[in-house]
Amino acid sequence: MNKRNNVFEAILKYGHDEDFVPEIDTEFSATDAPAGSDEKIDALRKRIEQGYPLWHQKDRCDYSGLTGAVRPRE
Repeated sequence: MNKRNNVFEAILKYGHDEDFVPEIDTEFSATDAPAGSDEKIDALRKRIEQGYPLWHQKDRCDYSGLTGAVRPRE
C-alpha cells in the first residue's frame, strides 16, 4: 500500500468521495453495539472498508438495557 501524503493525492488516485456509492447485500447487517464503543467503531470501519453504507436502519439507537461499572466519586 502506497502512502498518500495528503488528501489531494488520495483524491487523484481513488476519486472524490462524492463518487462513493455504497452497495448493500446479505452480508450488510445491523450491530447492537452502543454508540462510541470500540465494538461500534470497529463495525463502522469494517462497513466502509467493505463498501457498505455507514449506518444500518436497525443499528442500536439508545443505551437501554446496558449496564456499566459505576465508580464512586472521590
